[in-house]
Amino acid sequence: MSLQEELVNTINDLVQPGKGLLAADESHPTIAKRFRAVGVESSAEKRREYRSIILSTPGLGDYISGVILFEETLGQTSLDDTPIPELLESAGMVPGIKVDKGKGPLANAPGDEITWGLDGLEDRLATYKEQGARFAKWRDVFHISPVLPSRQAVVSNAEVLARYAAICQNQGVVPIVEPEVLIDGDHTVERCAEVAEDVLREVFTALYRHKVDLRYMVLKPSMVTPGKESPKATPEEVAQWTLDIFRRGVPSSVPGIVFLSGGQTPEEATDNLNAINSMGAQPWELSFSYGRALQEPAQKAWAGHVENSEAAQAALLKRARLNSLARSGEYSPSMENE
Repeated sequence: MSLQEELVNTINDLVQPGKGLLAADESHPTIAKRFRAVGVESSAEKRREYRSIILSTPGLGDYISGVILFEETLGQTSLDDTPIPELLESAGMVPGIKVDKGKGPLANAPGDEITWGLDGLEDRLATYKEQGARFAKWRDVFHISPVLPSRQAVVSNAEVLARYAAICQNQGVVPIVEPEVLIDGDHTVERCAEVAEDVLREVFTALYRHKVDLRYMVLKPSMVTPGKESPKATPEEVAQWTLDIFRRGVPSSVPGIVFLSGGQTPEEATDNLNAINSMGAQPWELSFSYGRALQEPAQKAWAGHVENSEAAQAALLKRARLNSLARSGEYSPSMENE
């Protein structure tokens, strides 16, 4: 199979009506924080137990087309000793992999950050493909304040995202491009929209410069919301602001946009996605790639006890189903109590 055929097949499998992505790619510090919230000490075996439970949820493939994995999980087996990529493929879900190496301060740009991990990416991708990964994800973050992000941060992070995406496509791996405009702060929705539009324009300029084929990538952006220390916007306001900048900044050749939840509660993330998909037909499939907003109820139900597996799976399946309904604007908050 040619690299182009690999890209086409993966995009077709990932971007499906009614389905979204499960982001299960938490780093060790992040998953430890999530586990502490439910009274569980993070260890390799506990991480394997939890992720095995949720990824083997019966029927999950009806609502989830792909799963972003952490490197550790890609190489693990489930509790019944099935390799995790094989487990996902058998359920109709595409295995993917987080490939960035975290972030840190951007030199000479106080308050801004840059993401690491381009060195050796080609070799790592080759290994990940051998393990079963068919798509990848790279996250860059943009802080908002009256002076952030700096022009240096916007341009530098866009360049990194484009270089990553080009490397992926040259390996036959579909890149998920994630420019996250952070929700931290007290900024207004107008300020978020201003930053988000600037970031999107710069990202696509860089993608064009590096000859990334937009037909074989997925965009994973933030929704346009006020900072978490500001009054919340209604779902309708979030939808209007988000779609306004996307119509101006995202080319129609991009097949799918999968929103990150970015600090929203599970209910907020679903409600906002529903509002976006209630605004009429758009050039792209508008879906979800949620981590905590899908998994938080499952983690609470599991609480570190394997005997709670069915309850954890039921909690995850419910959130996946509700977000599937939000993909077509058919979700209602009243469904939370069903």
